[in-house]
Amino acid sequence: MSNHLICLEKHMFFAAVLNRVLVIPSSRVDYRYHRVLDVDHINQCLGRKVVISFEEFSEIRKNHLHIDRFICYFSSPQHCYVDDEHVKKLKNLGLSMSKLESPWVEDVKRPNKRTVQDIQAKFASNDDVIAIGDVFFADVEQEWVMQPGGPLAHKCKTLIEPSRLIMLTAERFIQTFLGKDYIALHFRRHGFLKFCNVKKPSCFYPIPQAADCISRVVERANAPVIYLSTDAAESETGLLQSLIVVNGKVVPLVKRPASNSAEKWDALLNRHGLQGDLQVEAMLDKTICAMSSVFIGASGSTFTEDILRLRKDWASASICDEYLCQGEEPNFIAGNE
Repeated sequence: MSNHLICLEKHMFFAAVLNRVLVIPSSRVDYRYHRVLDVDHINQCLGRKVVISFEEFSEIRKNHLHIDRFICYFSSPQHCYVDDEHVKKLKNLGLSMSKLESPWVEDVKRPNKRTVQDIQAKFASNDDVIAIGDVFFADVEQEWVMQPGGPLAHKCKTLIEPSRLIMLTAERFIQTFLGKDYIALHFRRHGFLKFCNVKKPSCFYPIPQAADCISRVVERANAPVIYLSTDAAESETGLLQSLIVVNGKVVPLVKRPASNSAEKWDALLNRHGLQGDLQVEAMLDKTICAMSSVFIGASGSTFTEDILRLRKDWASASICDEYLCQGEEPNFIAGNE
């Protein structure tokens, strides 16, 4: 989901540069953005309607759902990463499209640094409806894409933020379990060992070393509790919990409990049919982490980077924020297969 939000940021930027309205993809081919984001908030922040849903687009276009130009940002190794399955899903929406094209030679593994002028020169079109595919790795005006000004200048703290229901649920969870002074830890583990060990240095730490790093942050921040956002197995989190000791006291790791009718902090999600939605739960985790007094993130994770974006925009960042074991190398690294 974090990767999709990065793409959404970049597509909003492209739409602004090209003076176009952005159509949010249909949930039948992509994520259900309306369940985790407030699209109306984006339009209110910019003072005009710049983002619409696919359903709204369908109503406007009536019986002519056609993409006049499908422009791929990357030409290599494959145009837009649009495979037969994607094309089939688009056609099932009643959407027809022109042939995939690319205005330049651009390799996804070696993206060139591009400017607004490059985008306007290569992607501007008189066609009614255009699609720009595959922008995740696009290197375009990073400062502006991250929203401090330029084409996306607005009157809010941030454009892309959790929905009001998720924000309120996060606040209720914090009031119930954490209080105002807590550390949030994004402890990415599942599939991360292989990902990290390709990097130099690796970002995957043995549990005892990770516990030492976390304990040092807890001591500096003087926080009584840690909110744990993780995909780790119980065997790992159990060991981690037993090793986080500061001044002779074990510091509790708090995870969101499974839904229980006896607990009312998540009643809003239940009432609106959002309970059990993995995207909503991921955004809820993100929101709780972004509201913490101190945040420890996972280097290399887009989930962590999106939390840091929210903390910067919401002015909730702390001088104690850091990546797990920042500046250290793992004290043991497994060989590659």
